[in-house]
Amino acid sequence: MRRFVKLGLLFAAGALLSACGGAADVDDADSDAVTSSAAADGLTAFEREHGIGPIKQPVELGEPDATLASAGEEIFRMKCTACHRVEERYIGPALGNVLERRSAAYAMNMMMNPTEMTQRHPVAKGLLAEYLAPMPFQDLTEQDARAIVEYLRTVADSAASAQAAAQ
Repeated sequence: MRRFVKLGLLFAAGALLSACGGAADVDDADSDAVTSSAAADGLTAFEREHGIGPIKQPVELGEPDATLASAGEEIFRMKCTACHRVEERYIGPALGNVLERRSAAYAMNMMMNPTEMTQRHPVAKGLLAEYLAPMPFQDLTEQDARAIVEYLRTVADSAASAQAAAQ
């Protein structure tokens, strides 16, 4: 029995000593806060930046692809324009500069996994709270979503060029 008491006291003393400390513990505290924050919502660092869904790696956009953008424009017109406009708020946010605010992977995950995104991702939850209209599942493939991203990328370039010419 005495062994258990001594072992308990030794464990308690170790816990107290590990709780005390100097500046090095500040980094640990920050790290713990980040870990606690991540643990609180259950998202990984990648998911916080790039969203939750089938896209698990950052999307490299590369050189503009006019053929892919054209396909994306067609898909955008069929599946997105009921709620989104390029340059103005509609039922959902304007998407002309969405790639300045969000990564391509985030945009694709939002397109392909809108329900989970609006239930779990803090930014998507905020958008749902602001716009009060959940984004419906559109049954987009990864290629469809990537094509829409390419279209939005060209639209953003066109808007930036028009703004520069106007000035």
